[in-house]
Amino acid sequence: MEKNSPLPSRLPASAPLGKLWLVGAGPGDPDLLTLKAARLLESADLVVHDGLVGQGVLDLIPPHVERISVAKQRSRHTMKQELINELIVREALAGRQVVRLKGGDPFIFGRGGEELDAARAAGVACETVPGITAAAGCAAQAGLPLTHRADASAVTFVAGQCKDLSDQDWSGLAGIGRTLVIYMGLATAAAISDKLIHDGVSPDLPVCVMERGTTAQARALRTILTDLGDLVLREQVASPALIIVGEVAKRADALDCLGAPGIATQIDAVLLRNQI
Repeated sequence: MEKNSPLPSRLPASAPLGKLWLVGAGPGDPDLLTLKAARLLESADLVVHDGLVGQGVLDLIPPHVERISVAKQRSRHTMKQELINELIVREALAGRQVVRLKGGDPFIFGRGGEELDAARAAGVACETVPGITAAAGCAAQAGLPLTHRADASAVTFVAGQCKDLSDQDWSGLAGIGRTLVIYMGLATAAAISDKLIHDGVSPDLPVCVMERGTTAQARALRTILTDLGDLVLREQVASPALIIVGEVAKRADALDCLGAPGIATQIDAVLLRNQI
């Protein structure tokens, strides 16, 4: 595939009828996959999947179905988004049933909208199958209600790895009566804390960090906003992880890591020793 090759403009009249499906794989636990998504994995000709799709979900793909990984990591991409667009459009134009399998939900920080635009521009039939987004899945596992009549009547999702984070306008997104859910915010956790406090959010506002949510390796760690950056470092929180800021965070079934630095890592070490 030529790096700068243009997307096909329209579907030729004589071409076989392929289709593109933008499918949400959910936050990791294969039991959270929708029935429709599971059926599509079985009937697809090609599955193009992200790196955050859980192995349990990938195991549902039959051996005869071709699969291509386009996994992305911070500052490193196996395939640029423009090339992913070209790939899925080209294969659908060739008459194949293409499943674009994306972690969480395709339209929540999944670039599904860009892929839908590319399909529409090429005249490719496209359908979106929603998935459980990380915010809903992780919060449910931790018993953390994103809304609660006593604590929050509004929820906002933001991406924490945006360039020029300090220039982003987050005013009013966190504080009394609000829940702020931050995706991809581990690397900028300290800057996020400073930003919110500078914007007037109380340093004592509860925070919950969900690591590897909905999986058997999940951890839920609770602290306060001013301690967020330090928590991520001392507990060695790894991606994928989600940060939830707001009074609802105090309701989570989580380890209180404010008064006992390193407690989560210590508990993990004890559990590991007991398994040996």
